[in-house]
Order: sequence, then structure tokens, then C-alpha cells
Amino acid sequence: MTYLDNLGDLLDPAKDPAKVALIDLADPATPREWTHGDIDRAAAGVARALVARHHQRGDRIGILAANRGEYLAAYLGTMRAGLVSVPVSFKLPRETVDYVMRDAGVRLVFADAERKNACPSDIPIVEIDGGSFERFLDPGPFESVVPSAGEIAMFLYTSGSTGRPKGVPLSHEGQLWSIRYRLAATPDLDRHRFMVAAPFYHMNGLATAKTVLAAHASMALLPQFRAPASIDAVARHRCTWLSGVPTMLALLVRETEMLAKVDLGAVERIGIGSAPLTQALIDTANAIFPNASIANGYGTTEAGPIVFGPHPLGAPRPDIALGYPIEGIRLRLVKDGDRDVDEGELELWTPALMQGYHRLPEKTAAVMTQDGYYRTGDVMRRDEQGFYYFVGRTDDMFVCSGENIYPGEVERMLEGHPLIQQAAVVPVADPIRGQKPVAFVVPAPGAALTPEAVKDFSLAHGPAYAHPRHVEIVSELPLAGTAKIDRRLLMERAAALAGGDGLPPDVTGLAAR
Repeated sequence: MTYLDNLGDLLDPAKDPAKVALIDLADPATPREWTHGDIDRAAAGVARALVARHHQRGDRIGILAANRGEYLAAYLGTMRAGLVSVPVSFKLPRETVDYVMRDAGVRLVFADAERKNACPSDIPIVEIDGGSFERFLDPGPFESVVPSAGEIAMFLYTSGSTGRPKGVPLSHEGQLWSIRYRLAATPDLDRHRFMVAAPFYHMNGLATAKTVLAAHASMALLPQFRAPASIDAVARHRCTWLSGVPTMLALLVRETEMLAKVDLGAVERIGIGSAPLTQALIDTANAIFPNASIANGYGTTEAGPIVFGPHPLGAPRPDIALGYPIEGIRLRLVKDGDRDVDEGELELWTPALMQGYHRLPEKTAAVMTQDGYYRTGDVMRRDEQGFYYFVGRTDDMFVCSGENIYPGEVERMLEGHPLIQQAAVVPVADPIRGQKPVAFVVPAPGAALTPEAVKDFSLAHGPAYAHPRHVEIVSELPLAGTAKIDRRLLMERAAALAGGDGLPPDVTGLAAR
């Protein structure tokens, strides 16, 4: 892929343009196939049309839509024209969508019919449903703009779980570095068919789709993640590679009745990232996908989707390990000012690292060190072989009776219970201890699970101070727009329980229940 300078030029002109690149499952009953040539021509038509509308180099172009072939064509064509693509989450409230578009300075929006009314009324809209998108295109060849060093290709906005979303400007060269690495690390990517359901406004889904196009592979594309639809797509289209976040995999494995009726034997690889993966979920997935290897990945919006890979000496990677640092990046673990520890906050530099948040110098200064590293906020542990493991988030950590509690550690312990499929732990205020843990637990299908059994297991397998003082059994955990667990909603639920005297008092000792 050395011919490439512009992130919009992922499709290799030297390879067969008639090969199917994308099976669009917006309507599963009548899937639409896009060849690599179809996407290339549509992207060129977008670029020509945007230039004809007199958009200037660097103008920001928004996309507010569910996953679809037109989305990728708009995304690629925008960058080919030297403009900046701004995927926007349609899971955000309308006022936040308005904020994101105005913060980015969006000049035009590609939107589908379902979401166009969420766009600011004074920004022009190009509909990408039906025939509107085709009528917008200006067919013909287009010579892509050659970006200058560090030129911005796209903005992604962080999820905004702790405030308004932050704009992350990302360069052509930085994003291309990560794609080149993936292609070099897996030379046979072109033979794979991916299942992609993670949203394109998130790094996970977008990075996977770009890798598929650059590798001349193919994908079955769902507009949004739904577990039954994903299982059907994997079986019907013989997908060999699944990608997404752990919550998506956890929801898939709950569909036991449907899973028993379909053939998933084509699946060879499952790549999971963007959130911690537990041993219990890996074991369950291994039973359902017996021919598949499962990789636990790590990346950030700010520093790119790739940080860890295989061990350079061939040491086998433990199941829940993230891997060994890949060549070309720099990282360190920091704790209390010590930059040479085996457990601490990950500070990171990669060629894909952002230059800083958009129009937020104070927030940029808070996450960037003076020597150019990004403070990820992720606490990690390094073992004696150099493999890295996720421990928790610095901003998720809370203190109970003077002890630091990382929810991720408690969740992994709870999910070791044979009757627990998923667990989420959040803090609630406590007048005696400062804060105390509350657990929301999804039982395994058909399991009879009680809160007392969960507490007993926690006390037997973890430190007493970290055991959940209240357990709520739920059928599912709420999801945020990125398909991760919505911890903010769970914290509100826990606070409501406490405020309504739904939580028992905790004054009888560390092991009090």
C-alpha cells in the first residue's frame, strides 16, 4: 500500500474492481452488494460533487447515518477532495449533535432519512437514502488531493461520558500508518469476510471497514448491532472474521436458541477491542466458535487503533492479555511520578497520535505530557514476559474505606462465576466509607442466580473491601452509543436506589452485606 498518501484512496486500483467489498444489510431480505469498483466510483463522484459545490480544502463535512455503503463512499470521497470527514454519533441527544457539528464547523452533512431532522437546520443536507445520493454524485474520475505533512483527514468525537464530546483531529499519515501495519501483520487478509456491526462514528467499526477496503477483502455490514441479525449475517454470508466490542460478543453468546440452529464453522478469528475482555467470555465464545481464535485488542481514538501485537520471540499470548508493544510506538507505565513500574497508567506515543483536542487547549494540556506522550487514563499491568493487561480506568477508580477499587477487576472476578454472564460495578456514595460498590449482574441463560450468591462468591474470590454491597440481577446492561456499557446510567440507577433507601446500610464491618 505504498502508493497511498490520501486516506480516501484505500482501494487498490491494481486489484480486481469486480470483487465484492461490501454486503449492505440495511434490508437483510434484499442485501445490496457493493464491489470495490462501486465504492471507488461513488467516492470519486462524492469528491467531484463537493468540489463542484465550491467547498474549500479543509472544510468539514459531517456524516450522520447508520452504517451503509453510501456512508463509506461519502467518508472516502470527502477526504479525496482535501476536505475533513466528521462522522457524528446518532446516539447523541439532538442538542449534542448540534454542538458537535458547530464545534467542528461542519459545512454540509450527509444524513439518512431517519436522522436528517437531528441536523442543525442551517447546515445543508445531502440525503444518502434512496436515489438522493446517486443524484448528488458527479460521476467521473477524480485525482485525489495530496495531503501536506500532518494534514487532518477526519475528526472523531469522544463519547462524552464525562461531559461534552471532544473533537479529535486525526491526520492522513497517522491513520494510514495503522492500516499499513495491519496489512503487513496479516498478509492473507484479502481472503477474509468480516462481519462489521460497530458504528462508523466509532474508531472500532471505522478502522475495521478501512482495513477491509485496503486489504481488498469483503464485509457483511449491518446498519446497527443487533445480536440476532449479527448471528444471521455471520451464518448466511459465511463470515470468517468477527470484530467489535466485548458487549457485542456477550450479547451474541446469550442467543443460545438461535446459535444452536446455525452453522458458525466458517469463523476463524474474533477481534475484540475498545473495552476489557474477560476470561469467562472468552471461554464461552470458544465453545460457540470452536474454529476461531480470539484476540483481545486495544486502541484509543486519540492515539490510534493499534498498540499491541504478538510477542517478538513467539511467546504465546495469554487469553486476556492485550499483547506486546508493536514496533514503532513508545509507551510507559506511570505511578506516583515513577515512569518505570509494572502497573500504572499507560502513557503512549504512536505515529497516529492526535496533535491535540479541537479548540480545547486546557483539556489537551491535561492529557499530553511535556515530552509528547498521551496520558490514556488506562491502568495496565505488565507481566514478566512483557505482555500488557488492562486493569481499569483512572476515572472509574473509586475509594472505599481508604482502598482503591477498579471496577474492571471486580467485574472480571464476578464473571468467573459459572452462572454470571456479565457484570458491571459502579460506586455509590456512603456516609461511612465514602463510596461503596454496587453490582449489576446478568445471569447466564437459564441460570437461577441470587444476589446473596453473588456476594458470597465475591467474598470468597476477592478482597472483602471490594465486594459489592448491593447486587441487582438484570436481564441486560444498558449500552451507550459505542456499544459499551453505559456506566453513567448505572451510576444514576445506583444513586436512585441509595436515595430511595433501596440499598442496605453498610456499617457492620468490611464484610458487611
